[in-house]
This record gives sequence, structure tokens and C-alpha cells, in this order.
Amino acid sequence: MGAGDFCEDFVADCRMRMATDLFAHAWDSVVLAALAEGPRRRRSLRARIGGISDKALTEAIHRLAGNGLIERRFFPEAPPRVEYALTDLGRSFADGPMRALGAWVTEHGDELVAAQERLSAT
Repeated sequence: MGAGDFCEDFVADCRMRMATDLFAHAWDSVVLAALAEGPRRRRSLRARIGGISDKALTEAIHRLAGNGLIERRFFPEAPPRVEYALTDLGRSFADGPMRALGAWVTEHGDELVAAQERLSAT
């Protein structure tokens, strides 16, 4: 499969570029993976991820919601409750490309690390 099969021209609005941008932000795939386990409240999501700042989580949530991958669910209780969950689109992304990337890195991760180590040794 050639590059042209994904994108007729290498332009800013290419759908392949749009799709690969979903992997461009460090925390986005981690947030999606955490939500793949089921809906979570913000505090639970942050604790599940570990090491993510509140600012980085907020930015990831906004990006992912803006791309239609997660949704914010508001429950009018006392006190009010908010949960974040994958949308159908987000579930298809987590079960499709993210799972495929995970399988690839499981199979080729050692090769990738070795190549990076060779580069840093030069």
C-alpha cells in the first residue's frame, strides 16, 4: 500500500494527517487507554494515569472531546458529578489503531529500543 492510498496529496487537510495527529500528543492515547476500561471521574482518571498534571489532563480532555473521541457526562446530583467516557468513535479508535499500534510495539519494541540506543551511542 503506497502513501497515495492514504492521501491523494500531502496537504494540510489530508485525512491521514488528521488521523496521525491523534497520536501526536503524549497524553492523549494514555487518557484514551484509561477510559477504555470504562467511564471515570476526573480524579479517578488522573489517579489511574499517574504522572499527568492537571493542566495536561485538561488539555487532553479538550482535544479528545473536540475530536469526538470522548464525552463529558454531567449528572445533576448533589453534589454534581461529571464523568468522562469514550464515544463510539473513541471506542473504535481504541479498539482499532491503538490496539494495532500496541500489538506492533509489543512485537517490535526491542528492535525500536535497540535502534534508539545505537543512535544515542554515536
